[in-house]
Amino acid sequence: MEKQNIKPKLRFPEFSGDWEFKKLVELLEFKNGINASKEQYGQGVKFINVLDILNNEFITYDKIIGSVDVDNDTVNKYPVNFGDILFQRSSETREEVGTASVYLDNQKTATFGGFVIRGRKISEYIPLFLNQLLKTDMARNDITSKSGGSTRYNVGQETLANVTLPFPCLAEQTKISSFITVVSEKISQLKKKKSLLEQYKKGVMQKIFDQEVRFKDDNGNEFPDWIVKTVENLCAVAKSGGTPISTKKEFYDGDIPFLSISDMTLQGKYLNYTSNHVSKLGIESSASWIVPVNSIIYSMYASIGFVSINKIPIATSQAVLNLILKKGINTEFVYYSLAHFQVKTIKYITTGTQGNLNAHSVKSFEISLPSFPEQTKIANFLSAIDEKINQCSNQIGKTESYKKGLLQQMFV
Repeated sequence: MEKQNIKPKLRFPEFSGDWEFKKLVELLEFKNGINASKEQYGQGVKFINVLDILNNEFITYDKIIGSVDVDNDTVNKYPVNFGDILFQRSSETREEVGTASVYLDNQKTATFGGFVIRGRKISEYIPLFLNQLLKTDMARNDITSKSGGSTRYNVGQETLANVTLPFPCLAEQTKISSFITVVSEKISQLKKKKSLLEQYKKGVMQKIFDQEVRFKDDNGNEFPDWIVKTVENLCAVAKSGGTPISTKKEFYDGDIPFLSISDMTLQGKYLNYTSNHVSKLGIESSASWIVPVNSIIYSMYASIGFVSINKIPIATSQAVLNLILKKGINTEFVYYSLAHFQVKTIKYITTGTQGNLNAHSVKSFEISLPSFPEQTKIANFLSAIDEKINQCSNQIGKTESYKKGLLQQMFV
């Protein structure tokens, strides 16, 4: 049945009337990409592959990762020019198959690979508008629902040709594209700012822990020399946890937060919640224990050397070492010191089915320790940088949510 023309919920006041449904075959001419030998890759002409589509809001020549050594005749048979749309032809997940990105370089021609389908621009549309339209839930559902395969999902030219989407007039397409571009540019600027702050933090941490940069006391005097101590020397308690037997339902779904490594990697410096919980009976039946607030939580398995500070009492598995520091040791300083130490952990990793650290190795780590007042100054300085990074992250999240909300309302 033919789709009826419809209107979006949110639009600019100068526009009215229905959006018109069109099939992509009316706008694009489809073609599969080059299948080259492995010896041809790594030099020659820029060559758009799946990663370029997945990693970029839009593609320009300079953003393209790979290259392929082909002659001019081949390039002329498989060109990618301004306004062309590139689709991911095959994927291990249905969610990614048919993902699209537009080529927006009007100076240089590229080519494209065999896992990519190019839609050559053959009719009038605003490239940035179609790029955003193809990322909406309506477009993605239309494409993924028609993908075939079991272990891998695939879309072909015919599937893409028959995707039917609503389009406004060119003037409205332009207005929408310009507005969304402003929001996208704001996100890009925030991500760049965050990246620069992260690079600055990494560089300054290197100088601080190499003692190339030293702090002074409030009177401008030098602090005492740093002394070397092992992690074990810094701790009142250094003990890993344990895992209650998973088949015992009564050990789980209690009111005691139980840490997983993913809780650490998702939350970063501070742990404010856990995705899993155990019961008191589960704790009593295992080697797990309640780690008090403001302890150092150090990952020995999976994300090796990842470190956090718990802001709630938690129980943990044997995958982490829990460090309760002695009095006179600044917790945040030790957090930053161990985070910086992560690059050195490889020599401590034990061999086996997967590389891990063990508690004995972590306890033997040697940490250079300044006086407590200098520890505090260092921790405060680095925390201030982290706060700026977190502010950027929050702004990015809010702006991305704002953009997503706009797309849902501005596109049918």
